[in-house]
Parts: sequence; structure tokens; C-alpha cells
Amino acid sequence: MRVTICGAGRTGHLNAVLFKQRPGIVVSVLTGAVAVADRWMSGDGVWWTQTPDGHVLSGRPDFVGTDPSEALIDTDMVIVTQPAQARPALLHSFARHLPRDKRVFVGAIPGFCGFNWLAAKILSGADNVVIWGMKDVPHTAYDLVPGERVRMGGAKAQLFAALHRRETSASRTKLQAMLSRLYEAPVTLLQDYLEITLTPGNALMHPAVLYALVGPGAPWENKPFDRPLCWWSDCPRAGAELLENCDAENQAIRHAIEERLRIDLSSVKPLRQELIEAYGSQIEDNRTMHTLLRTNRAYAGIRAPLVPNPDGSGLVIDRASRAFHEDIAFGQALLVELAARLEVATPAITRTYNWALSYHGGFTEGAPACLPTNWPEEA
Repeated sequence: MRVTICGAGRTGHLNAVLFKQRPGIVVSVLTGAVAVADRWMSGDGVWWTQTPDGHVLSGRPDFVGTDPSEALIDTDMVIVTQPAQARPALLHSFARHLPRDKRVFVGAIPGFCGFNWLAAKILSGADNVVIWGMKDVPHTAYDLVPGERVRMGGAKAQLFAALHRRETSASRTKLQAMLSRLYEAPVTLLQDYLEITLTPGNALMHPAVLYALVGPGAPWENKPFDRPLCWWSDCPRAGAELLENCDAENQAIRHAIEERLRIDLSSVKPLRQELIEAYGSQIEDNRTMHTLLRTNRAYAGIRAPLVPNPDGSGLVIDRASRAFHEDIAFGQALLVELAARLEVATPAITRTYNWALSYHGGFTEGAPACLPTNWPEEA
């Protein structure tokens, strides 16, 4: 099986190494980083991963480069690991290079931010493309040295994927078989892609913590940080409480969609339950959202996006972070638009979103372009 991974960041690097541990998998990596491609071409090309228990895995991708016409030769599966804001340009760049003589499974890990709608729109002329997404990353990853090594964090006990609702039962069966070849964890296919779109994740989590750190009345409002912080082990109680409010509103969106479209989205569970089921014994104290976030070993060491203060001492929030450009501008914006079309009140989500628009100063407010204009009538 030939797999093309788009993106050589943490998730892309880790998946490339893990796939090379599996028999019969040919791995190509399409990257926009010329230095990563050059390193692979000029050296031995071996990539490394350190596992949580201290073991080291290594693997050599069969191709690493910037040319989609080479990376996509005879590919069976394309896995997009790039952030949501990079995906429109990426899909446009490789659309004409996809094989046309067989089914090609084009998916995203994770598959949030309306990837199904985006891919269907951009790849509309390729009838052989099967669109899918994974609910979450199979593992967290951190400490990336591009084109060389990355550290593996916590692993999911079970993986969930979904196909665009246009796809056939035969494609569903084939996708499950392909993903089961790639990953050790059991793979379950969800009934509807909206189960991925509404899965509580970064689009809820990161904005809530940012608001609690630097938003109105927060400890670091208009004040630099004096030390680096971790997203979760340093999460303030106010951030966890705001997150619970946002999560409740996400559940309200879920219930409204179930009623409107007459579908079952019961797999979209409250965030706290979702995290407990995903990480299990890696969480030391799951009594509250606050204790859960701060004691989840799978989240330990994940740094909040801080950069040196350009106006003086200390650190400030990095406005170039994907927490803004992916989680807010794409993920949270999509939730706001879905709620508006369904006439569901989301005061906590909308408050954090509007604050983020103002705080960042570089976003244009509006519905994500991928959402069909007549949704929910066209689901």
C-alpha cells in the first residue's frame, strides 16, 4: 500500500516513522519545507521517534520532497496533517496530480474544521477520490527537529474515522482495512462525518484557555508572562470552567443537528467523558475538568504558544500560532456559523470567538468558505 503524507510536522513525522514499522507500506512525504526535503535527499534519510517508554523507532520514508507530482505517484491513500489554514492551498496544489485509474482515499488527521466539505469542493472533478477524516490524532507528538526526530506522546486507545456521506459502503469497508494496516489501535468507522466536525477538541479547548490567560480580567491581561507555560498542566481553573461552558454549547449544536437532520450523533460525547475514554489511566485525577487537564500525562510538557515580548521583558502570546489561525479562524468560526444557521444560542463560544478576533486583529470575520451555502438543507 502506498501512502502519501502531506506535512512533515509533528504528526506527519511521527506517522511516517510508525508506518515504516508496518510491512508492505511505501511512504512518501509531501512537504513545503525545502530544508526537510534536502536533508532527506543528502543524508541517509532516516527519521527517528522516541516513544514514551524511552524506546527509539526509526524509519526511512521512501520519498520526501516538495513536488506533488512525485509524492503522489500511484498513491493509494493521502493523509493531510497540515493545519486547517494550509489545507485549501494544499488541495488545490495536488488535485491534478492524483491518480485517476483507481480509488484514492484522501483524508485528514485530524479531520475537523469541515475537511469533508472542503475536499469535496476542491476535488469535485475527481470522481475516484474517497474523502475521509480521523476524529483525532492517534498520538500526541512534540519536540520536533524537522526531518530528523520527534518525541511520541500519549496514544489513543481507539481510533475513529468517518467518510463523507456521499461515499459507498464498499469504500467504507476498504478504508477500515487500510487504516487497520497502518495503526495498532482498533479503528471504528463512525456513521456520519459530523461526528468528527463536532468532536470537542482544540476549537473549544485552546480559545477557552487563551481567554482565561489574557482575556478580560485574566491574570496576564495586558501583562507579559514571566516564564513559559504549558497548555494543560498550567491551565487556570477559569479556563477549565469556561471550557465546560463552551462544551455544553457544542452539545446543544449537536442536539439541534440531530433533530434537524434526523441523524444519530451520540458518539459526540461531552469533552470530559471523551478525554477519560481516550486517555484512561494516563489521567491521574479525573474528578473535574480542571484536575483532568492538569494531570493528564499525555498532555504533559505541551507548551502554550509564547514568544519573546517585542516591547520589553518576558513573554507574550504568539499571534502566529495555529491556536489562532486553525483553532479559532477555522474551527471555532465553523461552530459559530453552524450555531447561527441552526439558531442555537452559544454565548460562551461566541464571546471567546469575538474576543479572539479583536485580540488577534488579523482575521476577517465570516463563515468558513467550505460550508455549503444552503446547509443544513444540503448536509
